Amino acid sequence: MKLRADQTGERGLPMPLWLQGALESAQAAIISALVVAAPILAVWATAGFLNAGPDALARLAGQAWLLIHGVPLLLDTAGVGTAAAHPQSGVLSLTPLGLTLIPFLLAWRAGRRLARASYTDQLWQALLGSWLMYSAFGLTTGFVCRTDDVGVGLWSAALIPLIPFGLGMVIGARREAGSWSRLIGVDAVAWLSRTSQHSRWAGSYLGSAIKAGFVALMASLAMSCALLAATFFIHWNLVIAVYEALDGGAMGGAVLTIAQLGFLPNLAVFALAWISGAGFALGVGSQAGALGTAVGPLPSIPVFAALPAGPLDFALAVLVVPVLAGTLAGWWFLREGENHFDEWLSIKIHARWFTATVSTLALGAMVGSVVGLLAAGLAWLARGSAGIGRLTEIGPDPLRTALFLAAEVAVGVVIGYAAGPWLERQQKLREADLETASL
Repeated sequence: MKLRADQTGERGLPMPLWLQGALESAQAAIISALVVAAPILAVWATAGFLNAGPDALARLAGQAWLLIHGVPLLLDTAGVGTAAAHPQSGVLSLTPLGLTLIPFLLAWRAGRRLARASYTDQLWQALLGSWLMYSAFGLTTGFVCRTDDVGVGLWSAALIPLIPFGLGMVIGARREAGSWSRLIGVDAVAWLSRTSQHSRWAGSYLGSAIKAGFVALMASLAMSCALLAATFFIHWNLVIAVYEALDGGAMGGAVLTIAQLGFLPNLAVFALAWISGAGFALGVGSQAGALGTAVGPLPSIPVFAALPAGPLDFALAVLVVPVLAGTLAGWWFLREGENHFDEWLSIKIHARWFTATVSTLALGAMVGSVVGLLAAGLAWLARGSAGIGRLTEIGPDPLRTALFLAAEVAVGVVIGYAAGPWLERQQKLREADLETASL
């Protein structure tokens, strides 16, 4: 263990790593809880919760803390006001991914600190102590914040918060270590030197294909976000009209805006599904996408006012966006120069027209599959249920989104890889012209 000033106790003795990890987790849990509680207290200070007492506010803050970690809340309206005559139950599982970044970033910071404080073979002690503390905090929060109308599964409260927190901590530790191999104490160079040349080529090919899939997904997501921003700009007057109709005052409007910003990453994934043609649901039996929109009555939430409705002349044009992202990924893969499958195929079969076609199609299928898997994961994270009523299905279908995006990106990869040599020649010609002009 590396002896550091922030590791020592009152007598200068080194603090055990498990204890330091537990303290880092406790700090992150308390800070994230305070951040979540701040808007609730602000609304209460402006008489937004009527006669709610401190205990009710504390339970509400705890429930919100669990929700941003992805813990589903079990809702039951029996005995609650006018809903007692028509009791309903459901699950609130729509996680605001933007607010999930709060514990994730705190865990990222903690992971870096713990990695600096420990050697590679001792890091597990700090991580274990940290995760046990965070799990205990989640379990306690779930137990204390359960009510008659909002139930919390104790196993879910103990384990699910570990997913964003543990992921952030591991990524932070890896950032400090510099590589995954150093993080787990494995000499990757020595291990690779013991493998065959064919294994190294296959690994390079698969690694580059996965990176190309990530490039395609990020490009698609970036263009989706640009279209989402353009939609908000075009329908800004409708969004403002909903704010004015709600008349929540300055504090209510601010808290509502913060809540919507928390769902901004979800909306970005919704936009990704929208441009792919897979679409997303805004209630049972509804569908919103580039190929058509059919939704029922929606609650008065400002962001819903920006949803494109009716026949759209440009709808089919946006289906080109994933294809363009795939074209960029295909060109990137060509510049990476790791198409060892094409090289191997050319050695086995001496018919260039055949080997080039097969290797390019295989590349498109592989990169498309990577994008489909990643998109399915994003769709699964972004979707959920609003609890009760029609809005028990919100978000894109993971399988449908994966299939649409995989097919569109695969087409783009084939185009980008095939057109790559021409694009490279054009770039070299432009560079030569610039050099000539500078002379």
